[in-house]
Amino acid sequence: MAKVILTIGLLCVLLASSCHAQNAMPDDLRHGLGVPPDVNQITTKALKFLAESQLKTGSWAGGYDSHAAGRANCGVAGLATMAMLATGEDPNSGPYAANIRAGLRYIITTQNPKTGFLPNTMYNHGFAMLALAEAYGTVDDKLLWDNEAGRKVAGENKRTLGEALRLAVDLAIKSQNQNPARAWRYKPTSKDADTSAAGAVLVGLLAARNAGIAVPEESIADAVKYMEQMTSRRSGTTQYTAVIGAVADGPNLSAITALILAISQNRESEKYQSAKTRTSKFLDYQDRSFPFYNRYYMAQALFQSDYDAWTRWNNITIRRLRKLQQPNGSFSSPHGEAYGTAMSCLALALNYRFLPIYER
Repeated sequence: MAKVILTIGLLCVLLASSCHAQNAMPDDLRHGLGVPPDVNQITTKALKFLAESQLKTGSWAGGYDSHAAGRANCGVAGLATMAMLATGEDPNSGPYAANIRAGLRYIITTQNPKTGFLPNTMYNHGFAMLALAEAYGTVDDKLLWDNEAGRKVAGENKRTLGEALRLAVDLAIKSQNQNPARAWRYKPTSKDADTSAAGAVLVGLLAARNAGIAVPEESIADAVKYMEQMTSRRSGTTQYTAVIGAVADGPNLSAITALILAISQNRESEKYQSAKTRTSKFLDYQDRSFPFYNRYYMAQALFQSDYDAWTRWNNITIRRLRKLQQPNGSFSSPHGEAYGTAMSCLALALNYRFLPIYER
């Protein structure tokens, strides 16, 4: 796909191009119009919280899980930055433009300039790479560094979005090439793999490819094959790892598989059909361990695979998030308020349809 050079506000007109007839949407929803008032209210309060809680470094406090809490965390910065991009505000002159630029500067300056690694785990790397891909072509690189915070950055770290994204892609490919499973786990040097970490990295690679960055076809194909191998054709369940019995009870991993097979143009796969069917059975499900992670992937998987199911799930989720939101706009999470708030915004972001990764 050609490099995305349109503004986020114009991208919404492209969203219907690959829609299957059975997933047809009303025109107002197809183009991100008619957003439910509750979604606007929840998102407005949440973004205000994210803007006010952003640190001077451009990051946010806390980690998204036990693997990265309290340390350099590009993943949460990526998620929070995408949340601000997701509603269609102008990323160069809108009310959150400065926050978006600060988040992207943090991601770029925290990146290892030699290896391209976005610390502190491959989860962080995947989410931050996705944020760079979604910002690429929409955020003006000149504005990114044209302020006091940007001018203080050392030359080797003052990269363009494209340069940082290419480095991130290269690291992901090198990590995959040395992994016997042709996938990813917590570290770039990991020799084992799991479908959760692999999903985070693979979605980032698919977004980078959509943005016009060169990603080897065999890398995508091998990673997709890994996800399919870990998924049952009969039940649609996806194993966490290759260890026997490592299958989650809920729909999270099936949702990741359904999402990846949809956006990698593998909708004819039997594994896609089984993962899609299983995911659609969990519309009223509430995950007790990873509720924000669950909503993030359910939103995208259902939207890509079954629009009617997504509509029902979306209505349920809006009601739940309205009750969960704190007076200051945040969402409390064991993995940090910034993580919970950003993931909640992104779970609702399909109501807006502005980010390129949400194309169908």
